[in-house]
Amino acid sequence: MSPALSILEKTFGYSSFRGQQAEIIQTMIDGGDALVLMPTGGGKSLCYQIPALVREGTGVVISPLIALMQDQVDALSAVGARAAFLNSTQGAEERQRVEAAFVAGELDLLYLAPERLRVASTADLLDRGTIALFAIDEAHCVSQWGHDFRPDYLQLSVLHERWPTVPRIALTATATAATRREIAQRLQLTDAKQFVSSFDRPNIQYRIEAKQQPLQQLLTLIRTEHPGDAGIVYCLSRASVEKAAEFLVENGIPALPYHAGLDSRVRAANQNRFLREDGMVMVATIAFGMGIDKPDVRFVAHLDLPKSVEGYYQETGRAGRDGLPATAWLAYGLQDVVQQRRMIDQSEGDLAHRRNLTAHLDAMLALCETIECRRMQLLAYFGQVSEPCGNCDTCLFPPETWDGTVPAQKLLSTIVRLQRERGQRFGAGHLIDILLGKATPRVTQHGHDAISTWGIGQDLSDQEWRGVVRQLLAQGLLAVEGEYGILVITDSTASVLSGQRKVMLRREAPKRSKAAKKATSAGLLPEHALPLFEALRAWRAEVSRDQGVPAYIVFGDATLRGIAVTRPASTAELGTISGVGEKKLEQYGDALLALVAGSAMVSGG
Repeated sequence: MSPALSILEKTFGYSSFRGQQAEIIQTMIDGGDALVLMPTGGGKSLCYQIPALVREGTGVVISPLIALMQDQVDALSAVGARAAFLNSTQGAEERQRVEAAFVAGELDLLYLAPERLRVASTADLLDRGTIALFAIDEAHCVSQWGHDFRPDYLQLSVLHERWPTVPRIALTATATAATRREIAQRLQLTDAKQFVSSFDRPNIQYRIEAKQQPLQQLLTLIRTEHPGDAGIVYCLSRASVEKAAEFLVENGIPALPYHAGLDSRVRAANQNRFLREDGMVMVATIAFGMGIDKPDVRFVAHLDLPKSVEGYYQETGRAGRDGLPATAWLAYGLQDVVQQRRMIDQSEGDLAHRRNLTAHLDAMLALCETIECRRMQLLAYFGQVSEPCGNCDTCLFPPETWDGTVPAQKLLSTIVRLQRERGQRFGAGHLIDILLGKATPRVTQHGHDAISTWGIGQDLSDQEWRGVVRQLLAQGLLAVEGEYGILVITDSTASVLSGQRKVMLRREAPKRSKAAKKATSAGLLPEHALPLFEALRAWRAEVSRDQGVPAYIVFGDATLRGIAVTRPASTAELGTISGVGEKKLEQYGDALLALVAGSAMVSGG
């Protein structure tokens, strides 16, 4: 058995490598450099942890996640690895203890934030020890126009310059081919071997639906499909986060807010509760989530439109890291499109930057409006060809397409008439009122009940018209201008008005009470295994409280499921369960076997 496979089995409790893990690990053990793209939950951490345990010296991990370093170190300590971190949360005495352990060769892994490498004393410290490898986690943070840019990542080329013989591995879950080139160039990894895994996460069901009453829609999702499950809800603004968290709590769902406006101690406390308590829902801005290693998040919901496909993929990838079924749900409406377009117009940066933001948004809108398989569209964005998945809303409930040319012409000609004949410009709501023939005070005040398109759109409802506007914006046949979301025509409008261009639109699939089977961890188990699984979860919660670590550091749900289904009767049998390594077997084996035996007696009685 190779040293790497031996460590995988004995330390981490897994019997075989997944995908490209074995090749990546061997590349690092042999002293080569690697650039690794692997989806969240694909096992990136093992790609540097195992080589660090095999090679002489300490693996130095560059991570932007100071708030999560303690959990990362706890997870390694739980399997018997010697790990520590250096960051600004420590006192002088603790830092000196860690530094001494590093110099003495008593650490397998040392975690550092990128900004620490700017401090001369850190580089001097690294010179005094033996470095097995450098791992640059969340490497997409080096991309200057990316969704998680960290300026300190631009300095990480120093690793190659100062320690040219130490192998380096850069890892990320999200990168297009262009971002991959940028990472390689900025980190001086152009000669590194590149490993690009499939971006597919087949256990995640992608669903996007029209936004009507988004908070009520979210509540329905949680109550019908994910009762008692951990989840993350993303909102665009701090105010939306607070409102959504309060709404969920008022309706009996345990939820916490997380955004940059909260006191840092409150943020840390809320993050700790989310990681340590079962069934907690975190409502957050995109400031939350990177590096969150909680494997049993069963749903990720978006109440606002993400700015890019990369951001959407990164955020939804925090669901179902344990490989069990999970849901990625997004509610999206006309106002989202208007708001995002306006934010781009008002953003800092030059024309090229705004074009880049617009291209990101256009790709996100295309994903929302597609009538094809969502997963195919998502994977195609990252350059991966796939077949229809059968596990997204467009596969399960195919939407209809309809010829929206005439409604498009009605709307566009209304805009043209108001702009050219009267020099007036309005937002979507007012234009729809004109088409529906609503004699609102604003309509009558401006005399818009006298124009030729007044009342000619009564064959569609207000909600259907909003869908038309949204899709015309997505297709570039309309644009948004100004602070108030005024709709204006584009260069492409004339071809529609003249009848040269046909406008095909998506009709939402009919509402359904349940779009998916419940994806709760317990709901996927055979009935006979449920009592033992719940007993194991209760035991795990008690152990994690006593040790002050997140429950998943003790054992993940997938491991508890394995125990509940196979009911091991001996230490040897328990040791074959995925996720049960030597240290955990020694530490928890007797307690687990007692629980299994006790459960057998209860069921037998």
